Amino acid sequence: MWENCGHSVRCSRKSAFWTAALGSFGASAFTTPVTRWLVTPADETADHCGGRQVGRADLDELREAADDARRWDSKFGGGNWKANSVTDCLDHRAGPLLQGSFSDEIGRELFSVTAELSRLAGWTAFDVGEHELAQRHFIQALRLARADGDMQLGCHVLTTMAMQSLMRVFASETADMAQGAFEQANGQAVPRVLAFTKLIEARAHARESDPRAASRALKASDDLLGRAKDNSSDEPAWIDFCHHARLSVDAAEIFRDLKNPRTAPTWNQQAAAMLSGVFTRSVGMRLAIVGTGHLQAKDLDRGLELGNRGVDILARVQSSRAKDYVSEFNAALAPWRRELTVRAFIHRSRKELGVAA
Repeated sequence: MWENCGHSVRCSRKSAFWTAALGSFGASAFTTPVTRWLVTPADETADHCGGRQVGRADLDELREAADDARRWDSKFGGGNWKANSVTDCLDHRAGPLLQGSFSDEIGRELFSVTAELSRLAGWTAFDVGEHELAQRHFIQALRLARADGDMQLGCHVLTTMAMQSLMRVFASETADMAQGAFEQANGQAVPRVLAFTKLIEARAHARESDPRAASRALKASDDLLGRAKDNSSDEPAWIDFCHHARLSVDAAEIFRDLKNPRTAPTWNQQAAAMLSGVFTRSVGMRLAIVGTGHLQAKDLDRGLELGNRGVDILARVQSSRAKDYVSEFNAALAPWRRELTVRAFIHRSRKELGVAA
């Protein structure tokens, strides 16, 4: 099994490179790996006898690379060279280590951090529109989480996979994946990890125009965050982004998708705590989302104000996913296409972000 994990880390980037450019995605590709994780989420052992001995210094180096990638991705987008360098770390550092010698304890930690690096590689690819490549990394990450036996990480990887499915317009599959992740990890994962899973489920229900199911899942997420402990040593570093301000960002999107523009701005007020210098992409997307909500409420002036602020921020971010939100905002401007201010905004978003009119 270890040989398969190490081989997949080394080869996934190369085998996917040419087809990834097409940006293709198939939700069915997730079926087998997700089913395997739901049936057997943890392998029995993680020790291995192979090449050089793997030690804690190696693990610390990989964790530092993962921490750096998370920060740079959030601030500058998945297309930033620093965030994107996580694939080099997988190929040249993590892959060879998986072929080394390690005890069960070291092996589980090695699989855990390599799973997170694979998830991050998938996330950055997803953020720039390389969807097939992202899928391959996510599937690899779920397999590594299974090798590690880390239920929390497996739940988070599966939730991230669900989020990609949602962005590729597979809302029903997203809800199923999020519910499966929650049921498998419930009782073993900390509340903050489970809260993110329920949040993605809520977004899926909103895309399916099911306000009752969306509200139930959103409330469950909010309740779980209320039980989470700030600065707890029990919480993994990779879930620290999930807080009430982040929930509020997604809630604004949920009510935008439910065509409930009066509710979206209320959540936006709570999301204002997110700092644009840290969560640059999220703040820029939130402004586009809430601006769209104002357009749904026929408030053109306020919508354009938020849209322009969003472009100000997203001009610093390399993320095709963020641009998609601006494209949705532009589509909502359709009733006012003849207005000079609207034409000026569309021209600006095309010039500064490359967003099609």
